[in-house]
Amino acid sequence: MIYLALLRGINVGGKSMVSMTTLKTCFEALGFEDVQTVLNSGNVLFRTDRVGQGAITKTIEAGLLAEFDLPVKALLKTHDQLKDITAAIPKAWVNNIHTKCDVMFLWPEADNPAVLAQLPTNPAIEEVQYVPGAVLWRVSRANQDKSRMTRIVSTPLYQHMTIRNPNTVRKLLALAETL
Repeated sequence: MIYLALLRGINVGGKSMVSMTTLKTCFEALGFEDVQTVLNSGNVLFRTDRVGQGAITKTIEAGLLAEFDLPVKALLKTHDQLKDITAAIPKAWVNNIHTKCDVMFLWPEADNPAVLAQLPTNPAIEEVQYVPGAVLWRVSRANQDKSRMTRIVSTPLYQHMTIRNPNTVRKLLALAETL
């Protein structure tokens, strides 16, 4: 089965720096196959015959702690889950000079439609959608400074998500389909 591991908090703002080459080697040493790292922000595609996302996640987190001495949280998505989330992103939602968009991947404990009520959004200027496994968010660049979404960083919910832009998510799916 093909999986995407989304690693939370590595290579952000010059902190918890991890080499993608070493990260790839770490995943291979854990017994995963066809390992590909994507960008420099903790996206790892791989293949394994192991079953149980929870057990695979624990293996990854233990391996990262042993290799990098960092308590990195990993969120695992199957190829099918990634495909479903990507399909839900409206085609016009891209990160560019006109719009700011994010895909907020949710850990299981936060993964339900009620999560929308916990987000500090302004419906007059932002669009937010729940899909199983993620929240999709968009605001125009002209209104980005009026958005309250940056306040999410100070909420407990923020600890149960990892964020990528839709351009990256689409690229991850395209690469997953080549494994």
